[in-house]
Amino acid sequence: MTNSVEEIREWLEEVKDPEIPVLSLNDLGVITGIQIQDSGKVVVDMTPTFTGCPAMDVMKQDVVDVLTKNGIEDQEVRVTFETQWNSNLISDKGRKALADFGLAPPPKHNMVVDIDIIERASCPHCGSDNTEMNTPFGPTLCRSIHHCNNCGETFEQFKPV
Repeated sequence: MTNSVEEIREWLEEVKDPEIPVLSLNDLGVITGIQIQDSGKVVVDMTPTFTGCPAMDVMKQDVVDVLTKNGIEDQEVRVTFETQWNSNLISDKGRKALADFGLAPPPKHNMVVDIDIIERASCPHCGSDNTEMNTPFGPTLCRSIHHCNNCGETFEQFKPV
């Protein structure tokens, strides 16, 4: 029996971002390609959200583990920059998961990330846009820290890229 790309993508739903465990790599947009070669070999392409992402090795191994668990022995998981990752690749389901987790999702943009997009974020606690960025340097490269002037909460935003 031959597996389909759709079936493999479905299996990969269980691979979560180790830093945001409510978000699958599919919904994060990190899985940028799945190919099934004529020989049956499965090749999965992954693009990190940021160059040097410390979680990439863990995510790559998790993909290998899921493929192996589902009987795919002939496999290759590649970290590639052929498809440039940007925050627009985060699915609507992923954006909701980020907000439910307490992280403001990045706003969608037209591939121009100006200072207003970076500085403003909607509060994941109360939904207000009356927020300000405290620092662009969060606990990881992909997050910034903001403060909501309405509810008084400090929160993180997944940076728009």
